Amino acid sequence: MVRNPLTESEIEAGRRIGQVLRDARNRADRTLAAVAAKAGISAETLRKIETGRLPSPAFGTVVRLCTALELDVRAMADAWERRAAGATPAV
Repeated sequence: MVRNPLTESEIEAGRRIGQVLRDARNRADRTLAAVAAKAGISAETLRKIETGRLPSPAFGTVVRLCTALELDVRAMADAWERRAAGATPAV
């Protein structure tokens, strides 16, 4: 199966997800390695997600990261959809 390249708006959505995850991890005062281990992924994978170098992580990975950081999965979906769907950011 050939995967279509991500659009610029999808790449930006991935960056927003990474920022949400990084902000949550920093607020929780947890290391990247600790959160990655709790989510069952490598620290390098989490680093790539947080920095936007992996803008389209697997759904299961996002769910495990949300669980590790006690984030609502719906809030993460909202962060993805905000500009990808052309909506204005929530205040």
